[in-house]
Amino acid sequence: MSEPKRILHVIDSFDLGGAQEALLNLVACADRARFAPEVATMHGRGVYWERFRALEVPVHSLSPHKFVPVYVWNLLRLLLTGEYEIIHCHLIASNLIAKPLAVLLGVPVRFNHDQANDEYRYRNRFRLLLDTLANRLSTHICAVSASIVTFLKEREHVPADRISLVYNAIDLRRFTPDPERRAVRREEWQLPHDARVIAGIGRLNYQKNFELFIDIAKEVRRTHPRVVFVIAGNGPEERALRERAGDAVRFLGFLADTVPLYEAVDFLLLTSRFEGLPMVLLEAMAMRVPAVASRLDGVSEVIEDGADGLLAEPGNRDDFATKLRALLDDSTRATAIATRAFTKVTSRFSAERMTREVEALYERYLR
Repeated sequence: MSEPKRILHVIDSFDLGGAQEALLNLVACADRARFAPEVATMHGRGVYWERFRALEVPVHSLSPHKFVPVYVWNLLRLLLTGEYEIIHCHLIASNLIAKPLAVLLGVPVRFNHDQANDEYRYRNRFRLLLDTLANRLSTHICAVSASIVTFLKEREHVPADRISLVYNAIDLRRFTPDPERRAVRREEWQLPHDARVIAGIGRLNYQKNFELFIDIAKEVRRTHPRVVFVIAGNGPEERALRERAGDAVRFLGFLADTVPLYEAVDFLLLTSRFEGLPMVLLEAMAMRVPAVASRLDGVSEVIEDGADGLLAEPGNRDDFATKLRALLDDSTRATAIATRAFTKVTSRFSAERMTREVEALYERYLR
């Protein structure tokens, strides 16, 4: 047998994020007989460092901080000595820095994972230009939603045969619902055993729009005062969000493992301004937690409104509140939605399926 092909995955950071979770799944499910993955973060270590280390693959931090640009030198050294046949870039900085270096040093196969069809590309022409130029250096691009495929073809003029739709996916062995643990989890989180609990999970930044989450919580609690709203995550907006929320929302901080929280809550509320395909949505579906989410391109590709989730107009507090109240007032409908969501995600969105799709693309270009 031939030696496994060496792959270097490069990502901006190991901070909390869906791209990090997707990469973790890609490495965890890799066919080690055919591929030998390594992972490099551009700076720091972050919350995912130990989780990647636990996969028993080489893990590199290229700089102590994003404003200390030794990552360029360290990445050059890594590429010169690593004899990689594939470099796979995740998020914008790795796309802009690692990929040109890989071209310069002759890495033959260059992939990148495009996780978001975001509004910043449209508003920031310089960013759009840089992204377009970097994508010219890609052998192939994995887009996590059909809307991103369209964006790459129409706005960045990437040839269609160099783009593949590869939906994000989750580790279904990890996200396995167990109703028997609900009471225990409620006690752990000090949540009332008979309250309905609505959760927001993610990085506390502009994209996730937790300001809207808080406004929805205040509106829903006018008619349903016993409903509890919680937010799990950290980020640059945490202080401002806590001030805005008052006593309307409980903040749980960063959670290394969100499974116990899903076991304790009744609904997921996803208020993002833009998304590719959010991992928390797939996780909630696998855990039989019905979701009310922004009607965004990638989200709409997964959720059939009214069947396996509810979609609300992005930024519209009243529409979100109406959809949430509908589920709060009809537990039979909520259970039916959760059941259909579980069936969909377990049949179509496994991490193993995603990894085999990506590895098939690797094989195509290695040949």
